Amino acid sequence: MATPMNKEQKKVINGWAMYDWANSVYNLVITTTFFPVYFLAQTGNKVTGSDQVSFFGWQLKNSSLYDYSVAFAFLLVAILTPILSSIADNRGNKKQFLRFFCYIGATACAALFFFNMESPAEYGVICFILATIGYCGGLVFYNAYLPDIAPVELRDRVSARGFSLGYIGSVILQLIGFALVALEPFGMKGEMPVLVTFLLVGIWWWAFAQFYTFPRLPKSEPIGNQDGNIFKDGFIELKKVYAQVRKLPVLKRFLRAFFFYSMGVQTVMLAATIFGSKELKLEDQKLIMTVVLIQLVAVLGAWGMARLSERFGNFKILILTVIFWAAVCVIAYFTYNEYQFYGLAVMVGLVMGGIQSLSRSTYSKLIPPTKDTTSFFSYFDVTEKIGIVLGMASFGVIDHMYNMRQAVLILIVYFAIGLIFLFSALLKESKLAVPNNR
Repeated sequence: MATPMNKEQKKVINGWAMYDWANSVYNLVITTTFFPVYFLAQTGNKVTGSDQVSFFGWQLKNSSLYDYSVAFAFLLVAILTPILSSIADNRGNKKQFLRFFCYIGATACAALFFFNMESPAEYGVICFILATIGYCGGLVFYNAYLPDIAPVELRDRVSARGFSLGYIGSVILQLIGFALVALEPFGMKGEMPVLVTFLLVGIWWWAFAQFYTFPRLPKSEPIGNQDGNIFKDGFIELKKVYAQVRKLPVLKRFLRAFFFYSMGVQTVMLAATIFGSKELKLEDQKLIMTVVLIQLVAVLGAWGMARLSERFGNFKILILTVIFWAAVCVIAYFTYNEYQFYGLAVMVGLVMGGIQSLSRSTYSKLIPPTKDTTSFFSYFDVTEKIGIVLGMASFGVIDHMYNMRQAVLILIVYFAIGLIFLFSALLKESKLAVPNNR
């Protein structure tokens, strides 16, 4: 039975969860809906219909350039995360780094306001990469707060609360952006409604984090040597975490599973809108409403999976969810019209938030008791980011060589490998007689 939270604990948890409300608008509005569609429109040749774009002298398919940009951004984050997490743990400034990345991401989103028809593709890509670094770089510090603010028995619910608030907040701004595009109020014409939406994302992200999250999060205390080499210490810490993970058979298998199924999950989420635009030729407004539908369903999905995990255990629910994701990819390969796409969107929504929330809380319960939470979550995030790099890069290569429909097939392989490791983790947990609360 879960321990009831006191008033101060609720205040901290609500403040923590509201950062998801603040930064999830980037994940929905920028990476999932408006920016992918806008980027394809800005970089495509409206006269010839060509999708080739010049990028620093290279000629690329614009959808592949988008995939490579995402992969490159996540690669930079994977390299930076160990260094930054070491600084945060050793010097006790977890909140300061969360704030720093928030400001980078929010500013880059707002700067997309100037990405218009006259702007080179390079400007849009650079802003997008900086926004991605701000979003992903902050998540390692945000996630690392979870073991500090919530007891083990509450982490599934607290994690799900963050994701649920993130989906609700992002849907609100998504609807505002949709209204601007559809109604063109205040004399806004052409590309201006989308550009204003980019600006609003930056303002929203900064404002809710600044005035609601940061005042409520506790200050972290330094736990190690504050005079070491910041460029070496992070990777040394990562190596130490790796050494500990190798001795924890259940955690080791879970991370292997997470690495592979996360490749599939994140690639689907990042490429879904472009798939609908290029393969199915859906109108922009239909794509936007489809993503809104996904987010609304995702709120229920995250909440429902948290409750199911409490009853049946995290691994069993994760196994069922990964099977469901693999089925989504098979169906996507055979999707040819908008109504099939809408049905696919509902399926994605049911498991999108839940698998992310449950993965985070499962990891937080599997790691050993430690004050070095940021280094452990750094390891978790680096695992995810490298998976995204490989997932998006492979998706982009296959898209460039063939098409996006063929690229979907590689994702099924990733889910299958992840499923094998999840079964292995469940069996090992049973063999070791670990209490069935994971």
